Amino acid sequence: MEYQTILNYIAEAVRPSFGKGKVADYIPALAEVSPQKFGMTLQLVSGERFSIGDHNEPFSIQSISKLFVLQLVMSHLGEMVWTRVGKEPSGDRFNSLMKLEHEAGIPRNPFINAGAIATLDLLMSLKGNARHRIRNYLRYLSMDDSIDVNKTVMQSEIDHAHINRAMANLMKAHGNLNGDVEEIIETYCYQCALEMTCEDLAIAGLPLASAGYSSLHGDAILSKSQIKRINAVMLTCGMYDSVGSFAYRVGLPAKSGVGGGILAIVPGVMSIAVWAPELDAFGNSYVGTTALEMFTSMTHSSVF
Repeated sequence: MEYQTILNYIAEAVRPSFGKGKVADYIPALAEVSPQKFGMTLQLVSGERFSIGDHNEPFSIQSISKLFVLQLVMSHLGEMVWTRVGKEPSGDRFNSLMKLEHEAGIPRNPFINAGAIATLDLLMSLKGNARHRIRNYLRYLSMDDSIDVNKTVMQSEIDHAHINRAMANLMKAHGNLNGDVEEIIETYCYQCALEMTCEDLAIAGLPLASAGYSSLHGDAILSKSQIKRINAVMLTCGMYDSVGSFAYRVGLPAKSGVGGGILAIVPGVMSIAVWAPELDAFGNSYVGTTALEMFTSMTHSSVF
């Protein structure tokens, strides 16, 4: 497969899609990112890598961080995470409180904000510095020791985390949050403000494409059973309340973030990272989704 040729074609073909989305502005620091950015990296399980565009420019991973925190919690606490969060799509906006109130403080899944906060609470129950644990895990997975937090973005998120605080307090009232609310929210803002490149993300996603094993690390990162479950939840819950549309158009397990990044997995073949900051109405990268749809159509790599 001529992957570089395909990426070159996609980079040109998505150009008419620019301007149809909107950069996230409810976090002021994200509103300053150029909407014209576009990068894409393919990391094959064979070790080959192909990239195009702004693939080496760091960007705020935002909700993609939820995927890696879930991995950390599952590696340390196993199935316990599912006593705190569900595995079902929410059907609501990622920061909605409606179902959380009706369902006694148990979030629908670990990829909406409430579910990510509950998952983080579990991680923070372990000994050690949770922020360093998350950052160092990403550095290890991506093989990039320069990964760090954007302090401006983090502070911007802390200053505007009113709904997240409301969700955390609601879960606390229902007994589904054990730690200090403000400490959890600040750590949550920290994980979202970590910056990675498309290349970093694609390398970090490699174990999800190869049954937990990374050919670049020469080691098993997670078990086959854990990978099966994480990919399943990504497919059904990873793209906010447009998972059905994304599955229809792209057909891959994926996790998005409002920084414009998407990490998608072709099981047994590759991980794919794409970045384009303009978002659709659901908070997913507009151009990134279009690029992934083109890619799976051209390569016949959908799981369906």
